[in-house]
Order: sequence, then structure tokens, then C-alpha cells
Amino acid sequence: MTAGRLLPMVGIARSTYHYQIKAMDRPDKDAWLLPLVEEASENGKRRYGYKRIHLELKGMGVRVSAKRVMRLTAGHGLAPLFKSAKRYSSYKGELTKAPKNLVNRDFHAERPNMLWVTDLTEFSIPAGKAYLSPVIDCYDGLPVAWTIGTSPNAALANGMLADACSTLRDGEKPIIHSDRVCHYRWPEWIRICKEHGLTRSMSAKGCSPDNAAAEGFFGRPRQEFFHKRSFAGVSMDGFIDMLDDYMVWYRDKRIKTEFGMSIMERRRRLGLVA
Repeated sequence: MTAGRLLPMVGIARSTYHYQIKAMDRPDKDAWLLPLVEEASENGKRRYGYKRIHLELKGMGVRVSAKRVMRLTAGHGLAPLFKSAKRYSSYKGELTKAPKNLVNRDFHAERPNMLWVTDLTEFSIPAGKAYLSPVIDCYDGLPVAWTIGTSPNAALANGMLADACSTLRDGEKPIIHSDRVCHYRWPEWIRICKEHGLTRSMSAKGCSPDNAAAEGFFGRPRQEFFHKRSFAGVSMDGFIDMLDDYMVWYRDKRIKTEFGMSIMERRRRLGLVA
């Protein structure tokens, strides 16, 4: 049966049929761009969505629309796959009187080391469980310091806080905001805060939005590093090294769409770091 007889039977106009035939013979206008998009995706360690890939291309001198990049990433399986999961919680109930919530969900900071937030999160792999304890600067989202271990204990939290305080300059005395778990109410944590002039602030009991800045940070390593990856055969030491490498990459290299560059690069351009 000829096409002329078949087209009315399937409800396709003759003009539409001939248009599609001609379109199939046209060269692919994105053939030159796809390798560059793939390269930009690899530069982001396959963690970037189309917006950051678009910024990576812009940094490479490639000027194309973000929608075009979105179409290519979606059509060629380059978009990251996200997955939500229940966050680890170490809340054990009220142990001692907690400090007031001085932040009141306003996580804006006008300068570095003005407001820090912290929390703990858990990563479960076949080899066991690992815990990440970072402190985040609300000025621009910089991970000031972090520790990673196999137990959510006092040493993990206190070591992270001591490392963060070692970066402070004279006169810098941040507010340190956390939830109400026991890690941030033990004597050594309080001692470190007093020694460096930090002001403690705590969320309301069982109210995760009160520490939304820390909660939001944890979503990124889960999406970009952890979910949709198999860690079968990875030792716990190996996983900790991988997670630490991710945190270094996040601090120094990861493009933040708000800035169009990494957090550390922006600080360098502002003269905040050498």
C-alpha cells in the first residue's frame, strides 16, 4: 500500500508526513554541542543539573541557551537522579536547659563568620554507617569545617567545632545555631564555644525548619554524591575518604548557581581569602 493511501487511514496529513521525512534528512544542529555538554557534566562529576552545566559551558566560552542544555541533558541521560530519604536524627529528648533560638529562621548573614549552622547526618552503606558533622557559614554556604566518623559521638561534634574555630580571625565571634540534640549540650562543646566567644542558639524541640539551612545543605551531598550509587564492596575507610573528597570539591570547585562560580572562587574575588 502506498503512503498516499495509508496516510488518511492513520489520520496523518500528507504535508506533515513529507515535513518529517525532510526533517530526518537534516543534520543534527546539536551534534557539536553534545560532546561539550557531556564534558561539562563530567567536570561536575556527573552531579550537575542542567543549570550548572550551562554555567560550566559559559565558563568554557560556549554561549547557548539554558533550555537547549536542559533538552540535551534530559534527552541523553545526563541529568542527575534525585532521591529523598529519611534524615538521621540523634535527638534523645531534653537533657538540660537549651539556649534561646536567636536565629528565628533568618539565616541571612552580612559577612563571613557571623552566623554558623551545624547538624549531623547519617550515611548507611553495606560496610556500615558513617556520620558527617559540618559547620556551614550562612554568609554564602561555605563548609567551614567538617568531621566524618562511624559514631555520632562527642568527639565528632567537638572536633568539627574546634577545627572551625581555628579559622576565625581576631574579633570574629559567630552565633553557632544547632538543633537540640545532646551533642551540642555536652560540657566540652559549651567550653569550646566559651573559649572562642561563640554565642549558642538552638532550634525549638522537634522543629526541623528552625535549622533549615543545615537541613538544606545535607540534601546536596545526598543528591550529588550518595543516592543512585552503589557502595557495595567499598570499605568504611574508603567511603569516608570518598565523602571527604566530595566535601573538598563542594567547598573549592562546585559551581553555586547564585554566584556562577564556586564559593571559594567568589571569596577569592572578594578578597576574603588569599
